Amino acid sequence: MRPLRISAISYLNTAPLMWDFDHGEAARDFDISYTLPSGCARALEDGTADIGIIPAAAYTQVPGLMVLPGVAIASRRPVRSILLISKLPVDQVRTVALDTSSMTSVALTKILFEKWLGGGRRFTSMAPDIDKMLAAHDAALIIGDPALKIDRSRYITLDLAEEWIHHTGKPFVFAFWALRADALRETSPPQDLATIFQRSRDHGLETESLDHISREWAPRLGLSETSLHSYLTESIYYHLDPACLEGLQLFYRYAAEIGALPIAPELNFLGAANPAMV
Repeated sequence: MRPLRISAISYLNTAPLMWDFDHGEAARDFDISYTLPSGCARALEDGTADIGIIPAAAYTQVPGLMVLPGVAIASRRPVRSILLISKLPVDQVRTVALDTSSMTSVALTKILFEKWLGGGRRFTSMAPDIDKMLAAHDAALIIGDPALKIDRSRYITLDLAEEWIHHTGKPFVFAFWALRADALRETSPPQDLATIFQRSRDHGLETESLDHISREWAPRLGLSETSLHSYLTESIYYHLDPACLEGLQLFYRYAAEIGALPIAPELNFLGAANPAMV
């Protein structure tokens, strides 16, 4: 039988999660490809991938998924890579260009405006080119590595994780590993998938690993190793723990209330009586 196919995200913040797959022996049991967050969701939906680091929003739209417990891309403080960039004070913003790379950040933007920043905005999906976005709109949502490279001194900026935490008191979960339930019948998966992915994260968060990642990515992004190291250790939180699960459920509730996402199904965890145990 064929190996499980992993669809991963080609962003800096996933590098610790992929440590054992990129630098260890875990890759030999999987077929791995890299894409954008929205691409992971599409790959699971159309069956071209079996496991993906999906945007949290995708769980409401792709049926038949199971969550691998314990691992997330989340934030308990300003995240630095999910930004609303504006030419105007936020209360004067009327049109917003939305980065098409992630459904979750789009839904979060709509929730923040509808519930706390004032409704009635007009949203338009665009490719993440800040100059083109702001040429046609008052503000723009930029996510991921492009957001890290924004010169924030040129604009009014809002860190969307910081806004969420300020208004809810909860962490925000941007993404987590999900598995197509059908894949378990189509492949011969390793015995303990959850442990494999948790262990890869743990190895990726070791000091030597983080130093290596920061050194490798600094020239790619044109940012300092120190800045990237602090981003990975302070801005991103990699555990899907009880507080993060509360934040995730609240996000799903608010998104459904304002019509940004369908009602989320119950979280279905792979083989874990206590899904937040790691």
